Amino acid sequence: MTGTVKKLTREEELLLQDFSRNVTTKSSALFYGNAFIVSAIPIWLFWRIHQMDPSNNQSAVLFGVMTLISTYLVAFAYKNVKFVLKHKIALKREEAVSREVMKKVADDKRMSKKEKDERILWKKNEVADYEATTFSIFYNNALYLVLMVIASFYLLRSINDPTVNYVLSVVLSSGLLALFSTSTK
Repeated sequence: MTGTVKKLTREEELLLQDFSRNVTTKSSALFYGNAFIVSAIPIWLFWRIHQMDPSNNQSAVLFGVMTLISTYLVAFAYKNVKFVLKHKIALKREEAVSREVMKKVADDKRMSKKEKDERILWKKNEVADYEATTFSIFYNNALYLVLMVIASFYLLRSINDPTVNYVLSVVLSSGLLALFSTSTK
């Protein structure tokens, strides 16, 4: 075996980047921003319904720590679901995107077939990325809030201490959400 290493071309690097689990900085900021908002919603629930005062120092620290933990787990779920959905959506949108791109570049005789194929691939990945991102956020937010209500009002209703109920509800809801996101097929 020779000691030479073959370098990847720019096109190959872009293709690998499009299908990797890593998300862009923009997507990551979007995920963490949305995850923070949805993770802060239980604060209102426990403030108004369970009478936990957020201006109390002990409650404020607890709310802050649990919101950060939940934010991380919800953003983790966003990334996992997006990764799985992106490939499925790309396959379903391939024909429509190809037609659209070919209509736009049909009159350009100077463009090679390879360049047209690259544009189709780029556009298909862009569409799939956008749709997967928005659906992942919607799906995980809805599931998190449903799990939160079920945990707080049904599974843990016998716990009289709202602090314990809050901690267990947030950990259970965000933990199950992160767990469910890893098993998405």
